[in-house]
Amino acid sequence: MGPACSGQWPDVAVAESAVERVRPKLMTVVAIMAGLLPIMWSRGAGSEVMSRIAAPMVGGMISSTILTLAVIPAIYALVKEWRLRHQPAS
Repeated sequence: MGPACSGQWPDVAVAESAVERVRPKLMTVVAIMAGLLPIMWSRGAGSEVMSRIAAPMVGGMISSTILTLAVIPAIYALVKEWRLRHQPAS
């Protein structure tokens, strides 16, 4: 049973979820970056085209990592806390 189902306060649930996602996300990003950085830094024939493709992908991987591990969980926690505080009493 995950934190969302266990009735924990959203801050605790979000923190635990983010910690669980760090390793798989970083492993994926490191593997992709290990393949993209040599393409981005190469100077051989046709490298101009490939480096133009690799550079935005590197930026996308960095921004998606930040979004996945920090921004989206923070927004989720804010929305969930707001809903809990404004929930009508039953």
